[in-house]
Amino acid sequence: MADQVVDTGGVEVSGQAVVGNRFLGRTRELKELRADIERAGLDTLSGRKAPRARVLLIAGRPGSGRTALAEELVRQVADRYGDGVLRARLSEPDGTPVPVGRVARELLAALDRPTPPGVAEDDLTAALRKALAGRRVLLVLDDAAEAEQVDALLPDSPGCLVVAVSGGPLTGIADVRPCTLGGLDTKSAVALLSRQAGSVRITVDPRSAEGLAEVCQGQPAALVLAAGWLAAHPKSAVADLAKQLRAEGDEGTPLGRILRLVHASLPTTPARILRLLCLAPGGLVDPHIASALAGSSVDGARAVLDDLVGLGLLHAVDSPLPTYQVPACLHAHLKALTETQDRPAELQLARARMLERTVRLLQSCRAITETDSPETRQKLLDMPRALRFPTPRAAADWLSIRRPALLASARAAVADGELDTLARRLMSQLVRALVVHVGTQTAAADLYDIHGLVLDVAERQNLPREKAAALLNLGDVDARTGRQREALVRYRAALDAGREANDPYATGRAMESVGGAHLELGDYDRAADWFGRALAQRLARGERADAARLYGRIAAAYTYAGRYGEALRNWRAAIAGHRRNGDVAAHARALSELARVQEYAGRPEESLRTCQEAVEWARRAEDPRLHAALYLRLADTLERLGDPAAAQLHRNAARRMLGEEPEELDVAESGPEQGTFEPEHDANACEIRSTSAED
Repeated sequence: MADQVVDTGGVEVSGQAVVGNRFLGRTRELKELRADIERAGLDTLSGRKAPRARVLLIAGRPGSGRTALAEELVRQVADRYGDGVLRARLSEPDGTPVPVGRVARELLAALDRPTPPGVAEDDLTAALRKALAGRRVLLVLDDAAEAEQVDALLPDSPGCLVVAVSGGPLTGIADVRPCTLGGLDTKSAVALLSRQAGSVRITVDPRSAEGLAEVCQGQPAALVLAAGWLAAHPKSAVADLAKQLRAEGDEGTPLGRILRLVHASLPTTPARILRLLCLAPGGLVDPHIASALAGSSVDGARAVLDDLVGLGLLHAVDSPLPTYQVPACLHAHLKALTETQDRPAELQLARARMLERTVRLLQSCRAITETDSPETRQKLLDMPRALRFPTPRAAADWLSIRRPALLASARAAVADGELDTLARRLMSQLVRALVVHVGTQTAAADLYDIHGLVLDVAERQNLPREKAAALLNLGDVDARTGRQREALVRYRAALDAGREANDPYATGRAMESVGGAHLELGDYDRAADWFGRALAQRLARGERADAARLYGRIAAAYTYAGRYGEALRNWRAAIAGHRRNGDVAAHARALSELARVQEYAGRPEESLRTCQEAVEWARRAEDPRLHAALYLRLADTLERLGDPAAAQLHRNAARRMLGEEPEELDVAESGPEQGTFEPEHDANACEIRSTSAED
């Protein structure tokens, strides 16, 4: 299995003591960690078999090179773990713990074990442990905020190894000895400065280089920024930089002091972009995000981002599109700079510009797939060139690459609480883009999370219409994944919200969905009752097509209940409705279901005549697959009536219509042999309602 990176909160790439492909220093720590892998645990010493994976803990302040040390250890021992390396980050850049369920879901996806959306956290972690059972996997858990996060993700397989990175000891996890990091040794620190800033100034003044390393307290992140400053100021001596840092006094950490110095040396626009990068969702930034934050051009923002990479303030991500990672260890310091340099209103405006740019990019991402519409083509042409995607493939690639940042942006916008209108537009466009490019089933987990965020905003803003839509969408996902009782609770809440909003669409759909949930739970009388309530509303509103479909759903419920008389009456009502609406294909399907119920009711001759009529209507519908499927249904009926020769003739006719397709098709929208009765909702089933008209 190839190495997998689980991008739940970003990958910390700051504070590293790696230059090129060479790791500097930490010889003692690496030796201790490798020895700890081989050390007999407490269970082994007591004669018991180790019940769980061995855990190694690397503890240190952000910027101490803890992640780089973990990666170097992984590089040295990875060949012992034949099932590969998994990586996940357990904290957001601002220090917020990432929910364990989200991490477990992403790890399962990396193991090709996707899970249904909405599954409880305990079930996800149990599924992860089951997936890792018997494997030899090296699991890297970066930036753990608390012991409970690591403990929940520990594999039960003793053949696995967990390397956890944290700011301190993880009390509560047995048999773990932390490897606590301080600064680099002087030789390694000077070598880091020399490789990053050039060797000439370091060689001619080694004492000053050692003094600079001492001022930085050997912290790799601070040394990287110091080396970047020296590289950008070729006429400045190493002693000058050390003197300036000493003049800063002992206030704050070495990393904070050198960052303030670097920030002060930047021109106005790059300095502002640097500060505002703490607003980038998930710590991931691209030229569009940077330009929106600072209100500059996209090309200008990319040039600034490349310059910041040269200074060690950003790290370029290996990606087909220009993408950059803000080092997590800089987040708190950048936030402190914004608090002193920018007014709250300016920061809010920057957030709003960033969200608005993201919304417009998502609009463009979706619109490029709908160019057959003149209105959509004109919308695309009206967009600035920088916001347009050349092809649908380019839009899909952008969506895939930016997915973690887009989801983080939605979470951050909802948590902010002051930009709810933009947050709702963002989530609406994100849902539509995911459905178009990824598909409802593939993106189900992301859609479930987004609809949960929509529900949070709707409840906070007292928006019953949006609340109803979110509850319906969440209920649909619960129903599709077999959690019918949870879905029933959602649908009932959606019904209450729809009534509060006086929204007939939400009310009708909620009543029908409540009926569908009761049907799946085997409560057929309640199902028929709720379908009947939905039918009454459709009839009162003159919605004839939906009314005809609901007659069929009522008939199906009665069929399950064995009440064939009521089922036959409702199928005949459905047939009459489809005939009045001119829906020939639906008319044929309804006739087929009527024939099925007639057979169940012990009326085989009537069933045969109805089935023959259904075949004729399928021919008029000019749908070869439906026509062939009804021929097969007719063949089964003839077989049961004792006419195998005629049955074979109809089967052969069906095969000729299907060409090379050998499978038997079932025409039923709903029927006892199908097992489920899915409501035929509109194509906008995942729509977040009451959004701006321009969306």
